[in-house]
Amino acid sequence: MQMPDPDRDVIARRDSIVAALRAHVPDAVIDDPAETRAYECDALSAYRCPPLAVVLPRSTAEVAAVLGVCHAEGVPVVPRGSGTSLSGGALPTADSVILGIARMNRVLEVDYDNRFIRVEAGRTNLSVTGAVEADGFFYAPDPSSQLACAIAGNIGMNSGGAHCLKYGVTTNNLLGVTLVTMAGEVLEIGGAHMDAGGLDLLGLICGSEGQLGVVTEATLRILPKPEGARPVLIGFDANEVAGACVADIIKAGVLPVAIEFMDRPCIRACEDFAHAGYPDCEALLIVEVEGSEAEIDEQLGLIRQIAARHDPVEFRESGSEEESRKIWLGRKSAFGAMGQINDYMCLDGTIPVSALPLVLRRIGEMSAEFGLGVANVFHAGDGNMHPLILYDANKQGDLERCEAFGAEILKLCVEVGGCLTGEHGVGIEKRDLMAVQYAPADLEAQMRVKDVFDPQWLLNPAKVFPLAASARRRAA
Repeated sequence: MQMPDPDRDVIARRDSIVAALRAHVPDAVIDDPAETRAYECDALSAYRCPPLAVVLPRSTAEVAAVLGVCHAEGVPVVPRGSGTSLSGGALPTADSVILGIARMNRVLEVDYDNRFIRVEAGRTNLSVTGAVEADGFFYAPDPSSQLACAIAGNIGMNSGGAHCLKYGVTTNNLLGVTLVTMAGEVLEIGGAHMDAGGLDLLGLICGSEGQLGVVTEATLRILPKPEGARPVLIGFDANEVAGACVADIIKAGVLPVAIEFMDRPCIRACEDFAHAGYPDCEALLIVEVEGSEAEIDEQLGLIRQIAARHDPVEFRESGSEEESRKIWLGRKSAFGAMGQINDYMCLDGTIPVSALPLVLRRIGEMSAEFGLGVANVFHAGDGNMHPLILYDANKQGDLERCEAFGAEILKLCVEVGGCLTGEHGVGIEKRDLMAVQYAPADLEAQMRVKDVFDPQWLLNPAKVFPLAASARRRAA
């Protein structure tokens, strides 16, 4: 009697699925193990798993066809934009198909009178502004990865950026989407207007991390470029003092377009990397305001008065476009600069601005307790923390200590009235911390929404929800 061969069965099933996919998108399927390894992780590269196959469709119709095949076969699907997720949002499982939309990057429509642009969701964030800037417009959300990150991923994680203090995050600039469900149904949600009638399904989709469907097109709000903008650098002798200055600026009713924070480790790394001319200090704020020359002068005058109460070691106002570019060059280079000197894990817990001094002090204390360095760089104006925990990926136990340290920081964020994530999403990084922020009834309500859109729980498996809860749901 011939015994079953599990490996042969697995190979036969994979071949059957790949053949079915190729029948619908013949030139878009990758199944060579050497090539699928390029998709085994996203920017949270500490975790890796090659997928069963990768599909790179070129249209909404092809996305619908791929999802239809996977739905019929019961194959999990992991949506992927540019793979820049810092929370493991695009990490595959061994039995899943990666559905990447990077080839879908066209501009479909631009309407300056009504101030919107419609694009395929594989288009990069920065290239959305690139399509309209010659005509005096821009797209406001600006993640640090904006050169590479895709609009689809921005929508999935509700991404922000340095200028989100004034202009908001993705949800504040998203008007409509084309969404394909796991069953292959194409839905049009929202449109070229600020608010659609009925249920706020667009608000549900934005930030849903690929749990409910695959976004293939997006209608985005574009804005006229401001008349002018000017940043200042403010240096301080302590992190807590810089945090207090941020809180005072916000309390005073001043609304800069951005307030960015960097501590000494990050300042030094950025200076070595980008040579931006940053001062030698413990903490640095970049504060940018915009408007007419008179408005800029008035706002910066108030900020100078507020900063003076905190004894800054330096207050440097940009005097030219080149100086402004250099000020922002260092900040925009922060993640790459830190990556040159250490492995790191980047978190994004968000806190009330008033809690910045306390949280910065506690992060420093926890750094000593765990024996791991930490560099802080974040969107201080809206309390969106980005501590970079430094560790050695080749040192036994370092990753585990890093994860434990990170969990304590995120718990602290929730404890002071904040939340687990501001813009990176939950992914795999924070899924088992969801119970820290949400009561069982809250998690149950979220999972029931998932049940409606994806009853078989095939979309983006093992993400967002605690593994035990996800397993029970899929089994049911």
